[in-house]
Amino acid sequence: MTFINKMVKDSLVLLLFCLFLFLFLFAEELKNISFFTRIPSTFFNVNTIFLSIILEAIPFILLGVFVSAIIQSFVSENVIRRFLPRNAYLALIPAALLGIIFPICECAIVPVVRRLIKKGMPSHVGVVFMLSAPILNPVVYASTYFAFKSTPYVANARMFIGFISSILIGLIIYRRFKGENILKVQKEDHHHHHHHQRGNKLLETLYHASDELFDTGKYLFIGAFLASLFQAFLDRNVLLSIGTSTTFAPMAMMGLGYVLSVCSSADAFVASSFGSTFTEGSILAFLVFGPMIDIKNTFMLFGYFKKKFVIYLLLVTPLVVYFSVSIFQLIFL
Repeated sequence: MTFINKMVKDSLVLLLFCLFLFLFLFAEELKNISFFTRIPSTFFNVNTIFLSIILEAIPFILLGVFVSAIIQSFVSENVIRRFLPRNAYLALIPAALLGIIFPICECAIVPVVRRLIKKGMPSHVGVVFMLSAPILNPVVYASTYFAFKSTPYVANARMFIGFISSILIGLIIYRRFKGENILKVQKEDHHHHHHHQRGNKLLETLYHASDELFDTGKYLFIGAFLASLFQAFLDRNVLLSIGTSTTFAPMAMMGLGYVLSVCSSADAFVASSFGSTFTEGSILAFLVFGPMIDIKNTFMLFGYFKKKFVIYLLLVTPLVVYFSVSIFQLIFL
């Protein structure tokens, strides 16, 4: 039954995308039909913005999904654990850098980290990996560099702030939850177990990639649609008044990053579309905070981790990112 529900949802997402594509391709012809003349032209602008975000992001989404699927099928979590130092503080740095080797976006990182912690990885090290991997991985760097071709230092700044912020959050989590079990006690996922009994690694990888593509695609479509609505309908004067403030603009963009929940492999394209309205500091706040905590992974966090820990993480992460971005703005921008 769950499989059928999933197929129905995936089909609806594909249908929605085809509808947007149809409206985009035949927008001019539709405007001449009497029924469509009553529809404000802004709705057609929403469609154009939506598709431009989607089409730019898809190559990076595909790359991210296949790399993630290969890691999921062929790399043991024990391999990661073996390379981490035993010292609680020293382990934070390689944990933050693991994302460079294991490019998993925030769409897939939560269950991976849950498994790592179950197999013995210290909780605070798992948290650092969970927060940094969606930012520091090569696919995200490439997409950010491509999206900000005219200001390529944005990609480097994103990596730097993401690295520093994740380590600071890891330190705070270590001090607060040292020795505590932050995972929910739950039964093993039978589907996941069955999935690994298939034996054929290639089929398993393709299955995982297709599964993740639809899951990631759903969140990307929703994020791109909300971003296009936001850009098409929100008063530009309101945006300008918020966007030029070094104090409030980062807060606004962090809130936007949380709500839009765009995959980190593609969020740079959404962020670059706000480049003419918002400060560079606020764009960086969006690019760092969004992949760490957003609506979709908040639900996953509450599913896998204890409520007390999740609420603490939801409070600490925005404060640390805002502080890091503010210091960066003062020194470099």
